[in-house]
Amino acid sequence: MPAPKPAILAFEDGSSFHGSAFGADATIAGECVFNTSMTGYQEILTDPSYLGQIVTMTAVQIGNYGINAEDVEANVPKVSGFVVRELSPTVSNWRSQLSLDAYLKKHSIPGISEVDTRTLTKKLRVDGVMKCCLSTLPLSNEEVVKRARSWQDIAGSDYVKDVTTREPYIWGTYDPALHNSPYIPIGTTFGNVKPRAKRFKVAVFDYGAKHTIFRKLVRHGFDVNVFPATATPEEIREHSIDGVLLSNGPGDPAALDYVHKIASKLIPNYPIFGICIGHQILTHALGGKTFKLKFGHRGSNQPVKNIEASKASITTQNHGFASDPESLKRTDAVVTEVNMNDNTVEGLRHKTLPIFSVQYHPEAAPGPNDANPLFEDFYRLIEKRKAGKIWVFCSSDTEKVGT
Repeated sequence: MPAPKPAILAFEDGSSFHGSAFGADATIAGECVFNTSMTGYQEILTDPSYLGQIVTMTAVQIGNYGINAEDVEANVPKVSGFVVRELSPTVSNWRSQLSLDAYLKKHSIPGISEVDTRTLTKKLRVDGVMKCCLSTLPLSNEEVVKRARSWQDIAGSDYVKDVTTREPYIWGTYDPALHNSPYIPIGTTFGNVKPRAKRFKVAVFDYGAKHTIFRKLVRHGFDVNVFPATATPEEIREHSIDGVLLSNGPGDPAALDYVHKIASKLIPNYPIFGICIGHQILTHALGGKTFKLKFGHRGSNQPVKNIEASKASITTQNHGFASDPESLKRTDAVVTEVNMNDNTVEGLRHKTLPIFSVQYHPEAAPGPNDANPLFEDFYRLIEKRKAGKIWVFCSSDTEKVGT
């Protein structure tokens, strides 16, 4: 058996970790982050929100169930690099079509294994996420550190322009009789959803949207029309849209002035649901601000408290920025949910309009179905708005109806 090739992960502060190379022969710089999920590495690799980031998995062994074509969140992986403690030597799952090593090779993404990910994670928690460079090529430690330092920070960068769709398109419709629909992969948990007598047309602004958001919307009674981040309110109006969803995505939400302006024009006219960066975009569109977290929230075990319902949920999260609660006090937004670890804002709603958002990922089967009601709430928002009623979203399930 050939000896493993060496690889290096170096940071802007001059520190470095050495290990074994897998995936592509390449050198890439980015922001090093960690994810605490025990499973779901394929969804992490293909989540567009990770564009520009080198992801460290805290779970000890990664790659044991391989890769399949059904569970991807985007057509190609979006992470810049991948860091693991141990790359599984065996791929064992009946759905697997490719090993993790082969998958990263195919898409020119480098990986490093045999790294003390516990020490690395503690470093990122203490010092915060930082610029780094991962190389599986024979480069010196000094050269890799230099490339890490020269990389442009995510703060202030617009990554949405790199992942948004170029043209509008319609996501596939759901046939309840077709259990193996390509839009609802086998093995995906969606919970019990009653068929809707009426379907509504929703416009999804694609800031780097995960495919499972589309799948969830379809299952909950929506026909999904996907639009570029630059789509104008006039374009949305031409398609007779009933509601708007602002998707997840990568980068710094404060750097997206053109997106804030579009969202602010949509606010008076449509029920709106924001997810992750969509939540942050709503924050800016309503007059609030966002800030960068020290090391972010990334994992499928994040506890969130709903203030209005006095209820706790387990959520899946992936974000490095958060809404500034003090700035929201000067807007027409009400904070509805907070993170139980650090009290950061996890949800908001408009005081008088049918608009709400969450910082976490309700489509990612946390809990596993704790967040399903959010899609049901979105449906009811549109239903009541179409009936000519004014309905303010309230997560305690208390409706405020007027005319």
